[in-house]
This record gives sequence, C-alpha cells and structure tokens, in this order.
Amino acid sequence: MSMTVTGGMSEEMKPESVSLRPLGTAAAPEPELLCIFGTGDLGRSLGLRLLQSGYRVVYGSRRPHSCGPLPQGAQVMSHAAAAQSASLIFICVHREHYDFLETMAPHLEGKVLVDLSNNLKKDMYPEANAAYLQRLVPGAAVVKGLNTLSAWALQNGLLAGKQVYLCGNSAGAKQAVAEMATKLGLTVLDRGSLSAARELEDFPLQLFPEWRLPLRVAIGITAFFFFYLLIRDVIYAYVEQGKDISFRIMVSLANKVFPIVSLIMLSLCYLPGVIAAFLQLYRGTKYRRFPDWLDRWMLCRKQMGLVALGFAFLHAIYTFIIPIRYSVRHKLISLVVDEMKDNKTTPFYFDNTEAWATDSFYVLGILGFFLYVLLGLTSLPSVGGSLSWREFSFIQSKLGHLTLSICTAHGYVYGWNKFLKPSTYKWYTPPAFMLCLIVPSVVLVLKALLLLPCVDRTLTHIRQGWERTQPREEMGESKVTNL
Repeated sequence: MSMTVTGGMSEEMKPESVSLRPLGTAAAPEPELLCIFGTGDLGRSLGLRLLQSGYRVVYGSRRPHSCGPLPQGAQVMSHAAAAQSASLIFICVHREHYDFLETMAPHLEGKVLVDLSNNLKKDMYPEANAAYLQRLVPGAAVVKGLNTLSAWALQNGLLAGKQVYLCGNSAGAKQAVAEMATKLGLTVLDRGSLSAARELEDFPLQLFPEWRLPLRVAIGITAFFFFYLLIRDVIYAYVEQGKDISFRIMVSLANKVFPIVSLIMLSLCYLPGVIAAFLQLYRGTKYRRFPDWLDRWMLCRKQMGLVALGFAFLHAIYTFIIPIRYSVRHKLISLVVDEMKDNKTTPFYFDNTEAWATDSFYVLGILGFFLYVLLGLTSLPSVGGSLSWREFSFIQSKLGHLTLSICTAHGYVYGWNKFLKPSTYKWYTPPAFMLCLIVPSVVLVLKALLLLPCVDRTLTHIRQGWERTQPREEMGESKVTNL
C-alpha cells in the first residue's frame, strides 16, 4: 500500500511543477509604478518621497530631455508614454496648464488621477479644479487629495501622522490613493464625493485656523487688562494726584499686562481637562462625546499654551530692561540724594521680610519660566516625537500643573502684602494681579479635588468598568481625553 501511495505522489509531484530554491531567495514582487505629471518643486518632492517608500516613479514631461534634475532612480518620458505605463497618476501642475490633459483623454481612460492643485485665493474659478479635471477627462477617476502637503514637508519627511483629505466619485480609486498615502505615513480622511473638492482646495488658503480661537482669547484678555490698568494707574494718577505718568504705558503697564495674560492663558490650557473630568464623573463614563464648545476648546490647548509662552517671553525681556530705563535710574538717584540730604550718616533701612519676599518672587518666576520653556519645547513635533507617550503625558500633565502652581505662587508672592491695603483698591477696583489669580486658583483647587482618594477611585472605576455600562455601538462615536 505504501508503494502505491509513493508511486501516486511521484506521478503528481513532477519536477517541472515544483520550484525548489533556498529559503529566503524567493523573487520579490516588483514595486508598483506610479506616474507624476509635473517636474516642479512639488512633483520632485513627491517623487522623492515615493521612491523612499519603495515605489517606482516615472515622470511625464513636455520636455523629457531638459526638465531639470529629478530624484535619483526616477524615469522621465513624454506624457503619453508615462500615462500608459502606470495606473495611478499624480497631477502636480497648475489648473491653467490642464489643457493638454484633454488631448490625452484616450491615454487616461480608466486611470486614477490624483489632483494636488491649489489656488491663490478662494472662488478664483467657477468650479473646483478637480471637477474641472474630471470634465476634461471623463473616462478617468479623479480623486482630490494630498493638496495640503507642501514640498518642504515632503522633502524633510515630516509626514508621520499628518492628516490628509480625499474625495472622489470612485470608491476604488479613493481606496488605491488611501493605501498609497498610508504607506507614506499619512492619516487619511475620506470627505465623500468629488463635490467636496472645493472645500478641500480651500483648506490651504486658511490662515492659522487652529490659532484663531487662542489668538482671539489672548487679544481680548490683553485689551481688557490694558485698559483696566490704564484707568487704574495712569488716569487715576492724573485725576486724583495730578501726576502725568503716561510714559509708563510703554514698559511698566505693558509688563503688567504680559504676565497676567500669560498666566490666564496657561490656566485655560488645563481648565478644559478639569471640566471634562467632572463631566465624566457626572455622566459615569468617559466614552461619550463632549459638547462641541468643550471639544473645540480642548483641541486648541497646544496653541493656547504656546501663546502663553510667548507672553511669558515678553514679560522676561521687559523685566530685564527695567534697570536701564531712564525713569528707574532717575528714581534711584533721587532716593540716594534725598537720603543724603536728610542725614548723611544714616544708612538705608534694610527690610528682611521684604528681601525674602523679593527673592522668593524672582526665584518662582525663574523656575516657572524654565518649566514654561520645557513645556513649549516638548510640544514641537521633532521633540515630542522622540518621547514615549508616558514621557510626553508626564511632561504635559504633571509638569504642566507644576508650572501653573509655581506661576500662581509667583503672583501670590507679588501681592502678599497688598491684598488688605485700602490704597491698593483705587476707585474701589481690585488690582489686576488679583483678578488674574482667580482662574489659575480655580483650576488648581478643582485639580486637587480630583486627586482626592474617593474621586480617584471613581475615575478608576469609570476607566475600568466602561464596558459594563456602555453599549458597544457607542464606542465608535466616543472621544477619550487624558485627565
């Protein structure tokens, strides 16, 4: 019986039907060939990135033999020849040069065209560039996408985790482009049909969209405290005492506004996290969407922190120049002259308590500014990308709250002997530094409440028991926050 089986096997497994080669020597599949129309900065940078990601690249050019330097390893040929060699074609030319594509329509039949074009301003043309391209080449599948990538980002490889948008009428074409973009390290978001192309083309024309809310908040706070201090310091002195101290507006008044805005903006970075934590405690779960206003607030915390750091830098620079100001030097000289006129042998009175308060004030300011800079550095992609999630979370959360605590203490030490003085309340209004301490103090108190053992156990229970309290379908729609 064994002889029969052996014989049967011998007949089925013929030598010519089996390819025997040592392990690890199997022929690797040939890399996919992609085509790029356009040899400008964007086309060259995209080709370089595709080559680095393992693709083969061919350029289509009107002048194949004089199109300038291209990435090493790429081919260049005429538009027609390049289009016939690849099924996925990137259009890296301006809209005003699309006319040649209409004449090439037969060569582009069934191809996937990725339109990367942008315009110089909104509503520059009556229809979106991608819609116009689809009308010129109706037999191709046009996908609008990758237009938010710059040549600089492609050259320097700053693509990991960067979000790009796609839209198109063909699901298969969008899938092919999405797979390629994922291989480049990009995160892809499908925006639907080609009717969304106008929206995608307007994205690069937006001016700092993520910075608008933080800048508006900072400008509003700055304007409020500037006029508040102008009334309390300059106008009050002129009306009540007949003194013209308007020269203080440029440095002294500004140096009071900068730290106030900086501290409040830093507090606003951590206040939404505290609000979110209490909201989760109230709901009994962290797997439910936050209100839109809170969600938007939390998404711009990084920008708020960087704005706060900018104001802290201004405060530090302004503080350094205080001793060289004319008014300060004049005041010091006048004090010395007055003391000598009264009694030449009497030394200046030294207040030990005031010395401790002043040194503590400066030390807290220096430590707070140091931690400020550390937080700002770790927010840079090149630095934050080198940290593990635990390290990044420790710096941004633990050190962040420590920074807020030290800067708040810096403000309290500044006014330690002014809170109960009637002369501090000019026209029955509290000093500006008292007002600016309200928000950080509230944040720190609420954070301390969250650290209580009973609250901490509740948060742990929420994190561990969400599967028993929430339906499965809600998980896909939820947003998680780091408390």
